[in-house]
Amino acid sequence: MTSHPVMRLLAAAAVAAALAACASVEPGPSVEAVDPTTSIAQADARLGAVAAERRAIEARFAEREAVCYDKFFVNNCLDEAKERRRVALVAQRNIEIEAERFKRRVKVEERDREIAAADAEYKAEEARLAAEPPPAPRDTTNLPPPKPAPAASRMARHNAKAKEEAARAPEQAAKAAANAREFEERKRKSEQKQKEVAQRVAEREAKAAARRAEEEKAKAVTPAATK
Repeated sequence: MTSHPVMRLLAAAAVAAALAACASVEPGPSVEAVDPTTSIAQADARLGAVAAERRAIEARFAEREAVCYDKFFVNNCLDEAKERRRVALVAQRNIEIEAERFKRRVKVEERDREIAAADAEYKAEEARLAAEPPPAPRDTTNLPPPKPAPAASRMARHNAKAKEEAARAPEQAAKAAANAREFEERKRKSEQKQKEVAQRVAEREAKAAARRAEEEKAKAVTPAATK
């Protein structure tokens, strides 16, 4: 019977120790206001630091989570660790949002300045052109005639050559016909001359043959007379 009060005392002591352990955990950090970013370099540095801090937050949460599983009130400890993680991530997200907003604002301002500069340059050019007198018309009375384009010049030379050849065509045809007639006449005379030469040669050969025949006949008659 005396064991029950002792057990109750031990249980109460364990609960008190667990509550003390949970109470000894530092309260989660509060989300503070973010200092304004003043330069692109600072914004880039903050974004890099946010990425590194997020990794550190996750690592610390993993360590606390492992510790919580060794405690009596596991759920309370895990809730506390998750709340710390959430608050820390929110703080880093606020820094990230502020840095990205600054970079976007700088880009918009640069674009606006470029547009304003281009607009001012355009207006200044318009004002300068409006202030200048219009150029005087160019005097073209004493200018040489324009040179024909290379393609047009080649075409003109080709057409002129074609007309010249067409004009010479009848003369060339007549000359060719005369040359042909002259050639035929020379050919006819050459053939006639060859015939005459052949005829004279044949006549000489016939006379020579007749003379030889008479000489042979005379030789044959002379021996018979001497006998």
